[in-house]
Amino acid sequence: MEDIIEKEAENEEPIIEFKNVTKVYTLYKNSREQFKALFFKSKKYKRHKALNGVNFKINKGESVAIIGKNGAGKSTVLKMITGVAFPTSGEVSVKGRVAALLELTAGFVPDMTGRENISFKCYVLGLKESEIKEIEQNVIDFADLGDYIDQPVRTYSSGMKMRLGFAININMNPDILVIDEALSVGDVAFKKKCKAKIREMIKKDITVLYVSHGKDIREICERCIYLQKGTVIFDGGMEETLEKYPEFAK
Repeated sequence: MEDIIEKEAENEEPIIEFKNVTKVYTLYKNSREQFKALFFKSKKYKRHKALNGVNFKINKGESVAIIGKNGAGKSTVLKMITGVAFPTSGEVSVKGRVAALLELTAGFVPDMTGRENISFKCYVLGLKESEIKEIEQNVIDFADLGDYIDQPVRTYSSGMKMRLGFAININMNPDILVIDEALSVGDVAFKKKCKAKIREMIKKDITVLYVSHGKDIREICERCIYLQKGTVIFDGGMEETLEKYPEFAK
């Protein structure tokens, strides 16, 4: 029976796949040199290889942490999964709707109310009107902003905007949830609420990717990918991977 289950897992088509992915950024000395390069051939730049031949597969329903020092390539991986960046070479395949908890406060219209911004952001994220109506109250309840939900977002604190951004993304019924240090938002009670919601989503077979320097990745993820200088150093079980990462090994 176990052999049959393993064979089914092997034959399962991954929801995310990176095939020999390399990403090279062109870095200019300043914005003036970058502008001049649009019209004239410039030698005043450097090339930075953010990813170097990255390969991995993630199946539906997996909870995977991506770790590594700053500059390891974690954010570049997330940008490619969310469609913000594209590989210089190699292939990235992503199947399904992606909700990204990255820049939580981005895209809000300051003079619109919190309720109006829910509709606006969901529309921008590709949801249909019927889908927006279906999740609106869930977003309002999760954000728990009280009467402020009908006040202009310009009156919100940064923490309130982050709560609303988190509530929108986590309730839009994604196939893939991408989290980049977003669980630092709000107070202790709200963080606990967020983690409980993420665990609930994992039980519903939603794929979760979590980039963090914190040890709370143990609470959410079973698998871990360790990046170093744009290369996958290790990909395996959580504890086994963390033993190979000096910042966690104790």
